[in-house]
Amino acid sequence: MDLPSKVDVVIIGAGIVGTSAAYYLAKMGVSVALCEKGLIGGEQSSRNWGFVRQQGRDPAEIPLIIRSMQIWKGLSNEIDEDVGFKQSGTLYLANTEHQLSNYEAWLEYAKQYQIDTKILSKAEIADKLPNTTGNWIGALTTPSDGRAEPIMATDAISRAAERLGAFIFKGCAVRGVECSGGNVSGVVTEHGSIQTNAVLCAAGAWSSLFCGRHGIELPQLKVRSSVFKTAPAPLISEHSIWCKDVALRRRLDGGYTVAHGSATEVPLVPDTFRWFKKFLPSLKSEKDRLRIRIDGRFFKEMTTPKKWNDNSVTPFELERVNDIQPNKSILKEASKSLQKLFPQLRGIQIIEEWAGLIDVTPDAVPVISSVSEMPGFYLATGFSGHGFGIGPGAGELAAKMITGSSNNDEIAPFSFNRFKF
Repeated sequence: MDLPSKVDVVIIGAGIVGTSAAYYLAKMGVSVALCEKGLIGGEQSSRNWGFVRQQGRDPAEIPLIIRSMQIWKGLSNEIDEDVGFKQSGTLYLANTEHQLSNYEAWLEYAKQYQIDTKILSKAEIADKLPNTTGNWIGALTTPSDGRAEPIMATDAISRAAERLGAFIFKGCAVRGVECSGGNVSGVVTEHGSIQTNAVLCAAGAWSSLFCGRHGIELPQLKVRSSVFKTAPAPLISEHSIWCKDVALRRRLDGGYTVAHGSATEVPLVPDTFRWFKKFLPSLKSEKDRLRIRIDGRFFKEMTTPKKWNDNSVTPFELERVNDIQPNKSILKEASKSLQKLFPQLRGIQIIEEWAGLIDVTPDAVPVISSVSEMPGFYLATGFSGHGFGIGPGAGELAAKMITGSSNNDEIAPFSFNRFKF
């Protein structure tokens, strides 16, 4: 592998955020090398639902998703490759008055940012979703929301970055960051060293482990989401749909990407106890949708090395892709709910199942930030299941942050320092 001797920026991780950051840095004329231990978009960036949504976002993310939506709308034309984006709307269905009141409360944010979100009545839902058996009392919808194809998008953005001069390396794990005089001066990869003054860690579920090796405490846990893909089937709606029992998105091939709407697995691991106090408020607020498990991952993470030297084989080389198995029971629940709620899909064929590990922060808001303990080291991680839709905007913001062209209002909501208290 022929690595450059020196670049302005090295990016660790080739998910949608890392590839987008590489693209925007290269577009700015900045020399950049992106190092990926496994495959481009090999983990959560290719395993997510494919929603590109503004509605329901944490207020901190709203300006960034608005910018991302602007990017998504013109991205295929800009990079001259199809990313599968379609502005088809999103529909969140409410079973209870409590859900509906939460949706109504979120409308205040939509109004503040002039987002076209509105509440639908039971009759309006029936018009949009005829022949359903769901007894929904209302819904939140945003017609300007969209969807895209995860695998297509991340690959296309990486190729666009490469055409602009970015170096893209697969199967190239970064073992560590080198410093000189307290500042970042380079990285050591399994294939050699690269001199640089700036490193962006966009390593998703691996970020906390990498940071810990350098004495940087990043509170981040992983949750497992199981998903399946169907064969082409009748059109239910162009909208991406979520309710407590099932979530579904129409695919370009005419099938659906489907998941359970409110079953997220939380594997108990040593870091669960390490970060327990920081995550406790989130665990309490999301307790109805979390399924806490103890399985082989506890012992796997307990025995994973936390420290290594730059000449050693690292955990990133021993496990190139976090290719975990889906939860069959949860997928069976999702399939049953899908066919019950939408009779048109009874007997639908499931042609693929998978799972992904989602990197989660204590407040479920990402970190896009410099790290004061190591000048020249930056983070873009912890996207907490919201990363695909917000990815292009987050990559652009990370590029602006590194080059000093972002403003404080853009960066402040995502500061790493918020977890230090």
